[in-house]
Amino acid sequence: MEQLVIHGGRPLRGTVEASGAKNAALPLLAASILVDGVVTYHRIPHLRDIATMMSLLVYQGAKVEFDDKNRLHIDGREADQPEAPYDLVKTMRASALVLGPLLARFGKARVSLPGGCAIGARPIDMHLKGLEAMGAAITVEHGYVSASAPYGLIGARIFFDQVTVTGTENLMMAAVLAEGGTVLENASREPEVVNLAESLRALGAKIQGEGTGTITIQGVSSLRGGSVTTIPDRIETATYLAAGLITGGDVMVTGCEPADLESFLTHLVSAGATVEVNGDTIRCFAKRPLRGTDIQTMPHPGFPTDLQAQFMALMTLAEGSCTVRETIFENRFMHVQELVRLGAEIQLAGNTAVVRGVDHLSGAPVMATDLRASAGLVLAGLAAEGETTVSRIYHIDRGYERIEEKLGKLGAVIERRSNGHSMLGGEGLG
Repeated sequence: MEQLVIHGGRPLRGTVEASGAKNAALPLLAASILVDGVVTYHRIPHLRDIATMMSLLVYQGAKVEFDDKNRLHIDGREADQPEAPYDLVKTMRASALVLGPLLARFGKARVSLPGGCAIGARPIDMHLKGLEAMGAAITVEHGYVSASAPYGLIGARIFFDQVTVTGTENLMMAAVLAEGGTVLENASREPEVVNLAESLRALGAKIQGEGTGTITIQGVSSLRGGSVTTIPDRIETATYLAAGLITGGDVMVTGCEPADLESFLTHLVSAGATVEVNGDTIRCFAKRPLRGTDIQTMPHPGFPTDLQAQFMALMTLAEGSCTVRETIFENRFMHVQELVRLGAEIQLAGNTAVVRGVDHLSGAPVMATDLRASAGLVLAGLAAEGETTVSRIYHIDRGYERIEEKLGKLGAVIERRSNGHSMLGGEGLG
């Protein structure tokens, strides 16, 4: 099993470039199922979840190829297998995203219930209710969703009881080839949803209202091939900015989208950090220790749940105390006990954590329990005195591209150990 070994206590300084967003790239790849032609993708990150989605598309009969300019080309015209089997998707929550496109194209689909991080139930009930409203017959048995719409999907007005990112994306993709118009109410406003809508429109879809709570889609007979670009990863961007702050350093991230991180950056300023924004570049540093600042996770444009663990890690060394309230996922505090192993003082009460800042953290073995929790543990390890070993890092590889290399360029001493071998980042262990 691979581990990240971190020798902490060194301020991180320098510049790092944002990768393409995993949470945007996955639905973009799923949308290729709808296209009658070749789609060329730019800025697709090299991640485990991306590789899983590519394997799934190949299983379905698509031709998938990276070229020598790091562009991904997908030709799904010969795809003939409307299925997503368990063995391929058991590690990826986003597998449900192929349900809508497969059903819209083939009139049927069989998709394994999704796997992935153990941070909460995240049921796909709203996906299924929406597809049923569009005329699909749905059954769930033996761990699979089977859907049928032999005469095609029909546009409908769909209201989400709760804001759901993947539900919005799934039904938006299904509606693109449906007969008539579809209205999605209480839709997600996440930047990744906007990226998907804009990309589908570039391929011939008729979509309006992305970025608001109401999205309207007028069905078309087909989508054409074309070129789309993944937005920068706002979660990765924020993670590296937090890495600079927690180590007392000064980090700049280029190629990012500051507008997508307004809530996070506002909370950094409230905590006493200096935030400088210049076009697609963000720089963060602090001239004095940060102070405790409360957060509450909310759907976009609120504070992202995917940054809760990283911000909590930052607060473990802040002056005073703060509360962290998680409103999205019921199990997203599993990193708390691991942070406590490093010397953090955190008390849990239901969906709220109270963090009291300490003078220092001490290195220790810790275990990642999900993707974003693993990032929070890496941040804490970068600031901790001595050696921190983070196990089960397959979680972090699902969402961070070459994290040890990027942190190493900023001055971190971090290595990946696997079967007795290591790949060192930073200046070495001397």
